[in-house]
Amino acid sequence: MVYLKKHIHIALGYFLIIALLGLILRLFTVMVIPANYKYIVHAHSHIALLGWAYTALTTLIYKIYLAKKEISRTYKIIFCSTQVTIIGMLVTFPFTGYALFSIIFSTLFLLTSYWFVWFFITHTTKKQKSTLSYIYIRTSLYYMVLSSIGPWALGAIMNTLGNTSIWYKIAIYFYLHFQYNGWYTIALFGVFFYILEQNNLLISKIKSKKLYFALQTGILFSFFLSVLWAEPHPVFYILGGAGAIFQIIAYYIVVKIGLEYQFILYKHLTCIEKTLLKIVLVLLGFKIALQAISAIPYFSKLAYSIPDFVIGYLHLTFLGVVSLCIFAFLGHLQLLRLSKVSVLLFLIGFFGSELLIIYKGLATWLQFSLFPYYFISLAVISSFMIIAILHLLLCQTKPKHLLIRTKTAKK
Repeated sequence: MVYLKKHIHIALGYFLIIALLGLILRLFTVMVIPANYKYIVHAHSHIALLGWAYTALTTLIYKIYLAKKEISRTYKIIFCSTQVTIIGMLVTFPFTGYALFSIIFSTLFLLTSYWFVWFFITHTTKKQKSTLSYIYIRTSLYYMVLSSIGPWALGAIMNTLGNTSIWYKIAIYFYLHFQYNGWYTIALFGVFFYILEQNNLLISKIKSKKLYFALQTGILFSFFLSVLWAEPHPVFYILGGAGAIFQIIAYYIVVKIGLEYQFILYKHLTCIEKTLLKIVLVLLGFKIALQAISAIPYFSKLAYSIPDFVIGYLHLTFLGVVSLCIFAFLGHLQLLRLSKVSVLLFLIGFFGSELLIIYKGLATWLQFSLFPYYFISLAVISSFMIIAILHLLLCQTKPKHLLIRTKTAKK
């Protein structure tokens, strides 16, 4: 258990680094920075997805399914191997971008992630495999493997068609879609269902089958929403729209499940955890609504033509839905000491930066001027997330009797 907490601290360390890199990207518009903007973007995105989110989620998965087995040595080898690849990307991408060594480390990361998938499936018991939570976790890992087709394809596309090709962008969107909407989202559903199962709150088979079908159909079909900017055949608009509809249906079922078990489940959650999950549920609904709107040709072109809308959507999903949910689950499973101050600072930084990013997108769309000192304001509000993560890391060193998580907080 102790080493798993250390692994989460490492994941938080990556989160702090990507927040700092994000601030540097903001400062490019207000001062001269002796660095390559694109290279910093590459480092920021890779460490966000593979450092913070991947490390946190795989640690959660190991904790709830495999931690009690006599296999910790193998897991530690997989974990350390993975960290070597992540650190390799961290020290190469900011200085070289996509080059020999960064590509080598990225490739090795994919191989270690496959190793983890094999490790998980091999060592789970027959009883565990019969649970709803396991089905979701296993499916999420399959999505992670599926998403890796994107990076594998990039090399061939760059060597044949070049990085200005439509297929180059489609490969990137393929990877991002199945990372965000497949791997991360379904894994978090799996952890949520595990918590329900641990508290003997079982979902009916009919409802669970409907939810699973709606989610998977929605994820697969909604990928086509990511290619509408290329103005493909009308059938792709229909498929993308169908994916959006299935995601709305899945969200409706999730809300019903949440309302059905909220009073019983809330007895087992702290105030911070309850607040975070409520925010996540609202943000998830907003995310799905945005996806549905993007099925309309006008808005699909608009989103692609204005980068701020794309950035805002990606941050909404990654920082809002995924990261806040990870915080809640890490706190509940006692892998992370949550602090009200840290969470509040993070929410201020997240919502403040989201509003400013969308405001800039609207200014580009509707052709009005930005208010004075916009870029400085964005940098300042983004720094709240840095302070929040740093404060959260410092909270992990506090004595046990100073923990925020108390019996009183659970009431």
